[in-house]
Amino acid sequence: MNHRSADNSKSRFAAYVEGLVSVIGHADRAGPLRDYCLGLIMPCERESVEPMAAVTAPDRTVAQHQSLLHFVGQSPWSDEKVLAKVGEMVLPAIESQGPIEAWIIDDTGFPKKGEHSVGVARQYCGQLGKRENCQVAVSLSLANHLASLPVAWRLYLPKERAADLEHRRKAGVPDEIDFKTKPEIALEQVKAALKAGLSRGVVLMDAGYGCNTDLRTGISALALTYVAGILPNTTVWTPGTGPLPPKKWSGRGQRPRRLRRDDKHKPISVEELALSLPKRSWRRIEWREGTAERLSSRFARVRVRVAHRDYALTESRPEEWLLIEWPEGEEKPAKYWLSTLPKNISFRKLVDLTKLRWRIERDYQELKQEVGLL
Repeated sequence: MNHRSADNSKSRFAAYVEGLVSVIGHADRAGPLRDYCLGLIMPCERESVEPMAAVTAPDRTVAQHQSLLHFVGQSPWSDEKVLAKVGEMVLPAIESQGPIEAWIIDDTGFPKKGEHSVGVARQYCGQLGKRENCQVAVSLSLANHLASLPVAWRLYLPKERAADLEHRRKAGVPDEIDFKTKPEIALEQVKAALKAGLSRGVVLMDAGYGCNTDLRTGISALALTYVAGILPNTTVWTPGTGPLPPKKWSGRGQRPRRLRRDDKHKPISVEELALSLPKRSWRRIEWREGTAERLSSRFARVRVRVAHRDYALTESRPEEWLLIEWPEGEEKPAKYWLSTLPKNISFRKLVDLTKLRWRIERDYQELKQEVGLL
């Protein structure tokens, strides 16, 4: 890096931190904030307060350690205001390279040794691929094919931790924070992003969120489209099939309103549907994932209606896309998605938007490796 590039990087970093200072609160937090941000991008052995103090203030490490510790653990600044300011500064740069195409719902785990941090519990940790002692954070990111930005983060507080008064007291959990499922947190984040007027995109989510009927319904109620990963046992009605209408009214009691099923009118799983599709239904489609390299796989798509507990409804759910991926050489299909993207969307565009979820997976990796999100 030459001197001009170095000077430009320093001035951009200073301007970025100055923007955050404007929403961080008291002026005496400006120094610790700058040092903390600097520590995140410095080549520390690990991005925790102690090594950051040694790198950012080698001549007064002990005092710097206390300053950073107080800033991170005690200073009452608003994470929502900071994230909003980051978006205000960064989103224009992202959108200058292309419009926002997707809102990506996801979560990530942070392995922990002790039990005193907020929300630590034995739960599934994606980073480790198994149940382990960790924290989990739910996030919403805005993305196009070139970049993404998290616009909402919230630690998930497991139900047993939310009810543990001692844990809440020691960890400093605010009284107004109560238990919410991850899909409930995600829907709140989506609503907040809409209220903030952020550029809209199709909502993308993996099966951990996509299998939640209430979340999908809530997103549709907000006039947003989605591509939602689902499990193979998800049941649907295929074209030309559907539940029976309500029973005829006998003239007594309440008029029947609920849909019905019988032995001849039952939905099928998406896996059963995929295995029954003729060979002509499958197409090899390429998409871009991560680098300039083109990836491809076999896909089929079918218009379906979701059948989940529709016997408790008075009318069938609207039709939507079922997208299926079955890689060549595999014994059975690998992935399934439901999507409310338009009926006239091209097959290639449907796959391309579905696969845009790779952005969040790569960005989580970079956040953890480059700036110590651990």
